[in-house]
Amino acid sequence: MLKIVSPLPEELETMAQEVIGCCLEVHKELGPGLLESVYPRAVAMELEDRGISFEMEKPLRVNYRGQLLCHQRLDMFVDGRLVLELKSVEMLHPIHVAQVISYLRLTKSRLGLLINFNVPLLKQGIRRIVL
Repeated sequence: MLKIVSPLPEELETMAQEVIGCCLEVHKELGPGLLESVYPRAVAMELEDRGISFEMEKPLRVNYRGQLLCHQRLDMFVDGRLVLELKSVEMLHPIHVAQVISYLRLTKSRLGLLINFNVPLLKQGIRRIVL
């Protein structure tokens, strides 16, 4: 396995690798082309099987000038410190990256994984975003 040089704690990197492993397993079994709503459910099953804690559709408060504007929903928040945004789109766009960056700021987290399942090989659809 390739060792990533990272400013993040080693246990967070290890968790990210485990989460990617869960996503790889789901993609191997289901493949691309399904509705976006299918993949989080399958990933949740993999995370549960591996004993990894997570929250699905975690509501995030969006404040402006100290007042609550609304809530956004984060696909998955893993172990209270890893943002996981799952897509099934033709291609990832800069707005998808911006979305993850916003979620990282709202959760005060440093690492996000943006994963597009609608690709032939999942490694083509994985984006790491570090703040």
